[in-house]
Amino acid sequence: MTNDSQMVWDSCLRTIKKNVSPQSFKTWFDPIRPVQVEQNVLTIQVPNKFFYEWLEEHYVQLLKQCIRQELGERGRLVYRIPEAGSGNVQGNRPGEQPIKVSAKPSADKDTEPVPGSFDVETIKNPFIIPGIKRVKVDPQLNVNYTFDTCIEGDCNRLARNAGIAVAKKPGGTSFNPLFIFGDVGLGKTHLAQAIGNEIVKRHDNKSVLYVTTEKFTNQIIQAIKNNAVTEFVNFYQIIDVLIVDDIQFLSGKSKMQDIFFNIFNHLHQQGKQIVLTSDRPPKDLKDIEDRLISRFKWGLSADLQAPDLETRMAILEAKIDEEGIDIPQDVLEFICYNIKNNIRELEGVMISLMAQSTLISRDIDLELAKEVIRNFVSTINKEITVEFIQELVAEHFDVPVDKLHHETRKRNVVIARQLSMYLAKKMTNRSLKSIGETFGGRDHSTVIYSCKAVQDMMDTDMIFKDTVADLEKKIKLSLNQ
Repeated sequence: MTNDSQMVWDSCLRTIKKNVSPQSFKTWFDPIRPVQVEQNVLTIQVPNKFFYEWLEEHYVQLLKQCIRQELGERGRLVYRIPEAGSGNVQGNRPGEQPIKVSAKPSADKDTEPVPGSFDVETIKNPFIIPGIKRVKVDPQLNVNYTFDTCIEGDCNRLARNAGIAVAKKPGGTSFNPLFIFGDVGLGKTHLAQAIGNEIVKRHDNKSVLYVTTEKFTNQIIQAIKNNAVTEFVNFYQIIDVLIVDDIQFLSGKSKMQDIFFNIFNHLHQQGKQIVLTSDRPPKDLKDIEDRLISRFKWGLSADLQAPDLETRMAILEAKIDEEGIDIPQDVLEFICYNIKNNIRELEGVMISLMAQSTLISRDIDLELAKEVIRNFVSTINKEITVEFIQELVAEHFDVPVDKLHHETRKRNVVIARQLSMYLAKKMTNRSLKSIGETFGGRDHSTVIYSCKAVQDMMDTDMIFKDTVADLEKKIKLSLNQ
């Protein structure tokens, strides 16, 4: 190692440090050693081929930029890799060329490789760093998926709380594996990645990796092509927390299942944490070996259900707070009334509303919400409004509608008002507070009292009970007109 090469590489590291996270810098650049610099070529030594391929895939443009800055536009970077289990450096034997990456401008097409690639034949990726028992890898997590942004409700309370327990003590609870299942769009990926992000935050000594089953399968295929299945398995076996999304896609892939079985067994025996997601519970998985399904059942299977109205409202309110926009309460209630089974669609409606409001300067109102929702659902539920109920009940009792908003002791007006509140609570998605406000600004306790009074009258007066039933039927029939 010459002083010149060290000086050049140190200068490169200063630039790199400004462009990558501290963890990535420590993992992928600290182990690199400069070997020599000759004219416009800097040679560096990396621990193994895994490092080389990782740098090629993730940092080649940054490295090119650094080399250009230090060695000029024709600067090049050459990698040398020690042979596994020896101190010899590949690339030193007669006739063998070291691995190179060129920083020369792409105008010289005779010698310049394709941008982002290396001017050598493809080498196999062993997915392993020889001689290193523990390695920090990029966890492949979306930093926006956290427990703070995962709104809790009855629909996800078990799974969310189990995830928090796992994040606090990965591998140290009985929830191993934690198997999260539910229909599309209910937040499985969000919750699984929230677990990973929380573990990264709490346990910086843990290697965390999130991978989809599709990506996992593609990696296996490449490993088989490169005769590197053993190295592939070894790499996954050093992970402390493995999160695999959509495990149902292993269905019918016997070779993939064999490899995953070996990885699963090793991790579980070593007390490593496994988190799996699926669109169905383990017992309903098709074309997956019984030995795997049995292991999926070892820990906790927690389902995610469709969120109730209150949870959907909370999700949307959190979203608009995050975006800093103002959406009327009736618009939020209308959206939640029509989008019931898919959180992803709820967020999609919100994004569409914000885009319409921003790009074409429209106010976000009920009419705009109806236009947007037609892109998400085939039919929009006709809305039962409190105002419509007031008109129908007032007509039945032959009292002016505005009397329902005012203070009066007349019995027929009081009953009409109380019955209107009862039907509004039962047949609309409006909150108690919102219902009370439509009756002259009354509070929610008045609505609760009125509903109880109507229920008591129905329990003791069959004629009144029939009246309520007739009004309900009339309201429902009006939706089909």
